[in-house]
Amino acid sequence: MEITRGKMNVPQRVVIYGPEGIGKTSLAACWPGAVFIDTEGSTRNFDVARYPDPNSWEMLIRTVQYAMQNPANQQTLVIDTADWAEKMCVQAVCDRGGKTGIEDYGYGKGYTYVKEEFSKLLTYLDGVIDAGVSVVLTAHAAMRKVEQPDEMGAYDRWELKLSKQVAPMVKEWADVLFFCNYKTIVVRDENGKGKAQGGQRVLYTAHHPCWDAKNRHNLPPELPMQYDAFAAALGLTGAAAPQPARTPAPAATPPAPAPMPQQPTQQASRGIPADLAQLMAADGVTEEEVQLAVSGANYFPCDMPVADYPPDFISGVLVACWPQVFAMIQKDRDELPF
Repeated sequence: MEITRGKMNVPQRVVIYGPEGIGKTSLAACWPGAVFIDTEGSTRNFDVARYPDPNSWEMLIRTVQYAMQNPANQQTLVIDTADWAEKMCVQAVCDRGGKTGIEDYGYGKGYTYVKEEFSKLLTYLDGVIDAGVSVVLTAHAAMRKVEQPDEMGAYDRWELKLSKQVAPMVKEWADVLFFCNYKTIVVRDENGKGKAQGGQRVLYTAHHPCWDAKNRHNLPPELPMQYDAFAAALGLTGAAAPQPARTPAPAATPPAPAPMPQQPTQQASRGIPADLAQLMAADGVTEEEVQLAVSGANYFPCDMPVADYPPDFISGVLVACWPQVFAMIQKDRDELPF
């Protein structure tokens, strides 16, 4: 077998987290050829390329799959933010189980289901990496009290604003974990009274008792919060500025799906909820096809408008189980006599 040596410039798995408003989105937008999946509407005031905002967990997964199958659309895929993506995941798990909240599963089972479901997203993101595209996840930070079992006392620590089951999985998945914060210096006067000064934005790249961070590129423990401070070490090329999405490559085998529509306006105009309308628009599904599939499964009459379906049926069956619903629709299409 051939043995290779030396550092390899490969796509990176990067997680950037910190307090709200510190500039995580602005920093992620500096990655070459960045295209965003905006889960919380944080990019609306930025001149960046983006996919349609996902209204559901299923739509988020389908968007990542689309990016994986069309790597020429972007050099970097950014999910902004991971904690809002987890909220979608929690809602999907609750809808599938007919629960009003994740605690309703009891004994921590709900959070285990969320971990298993969120791992699917990381698996698809690995597929994006394998296609030659870097992945950047942004996330908010939360301060939590930590008590060491072998020490006296407790202290505050910054952590990813994710559940206790999902956060370790995301940290392990990442090649680079950047913690962003304001560096504040306390200056004491002649009376010993402290006064905060500074406020410079910095990136922490190594583990500290007060925060999680890591890198595999021998970066200094602290850097200015600037793209140029780490781009060369991570093997990133291109200008430090957002770039529009490029023209998709010709379809390969198997053929890539049709381009994702920008807005599901036709379905929404019929009163169909936005999360279902977005999935229907992405797959070119009409209201009549949904009615046929639903009536074929003996749920509701064929002439009942989709907008009149119970909300829990739309969210817990049609949206949460869309792959199965779409498979039924495709079967109906194949069985048409013309």
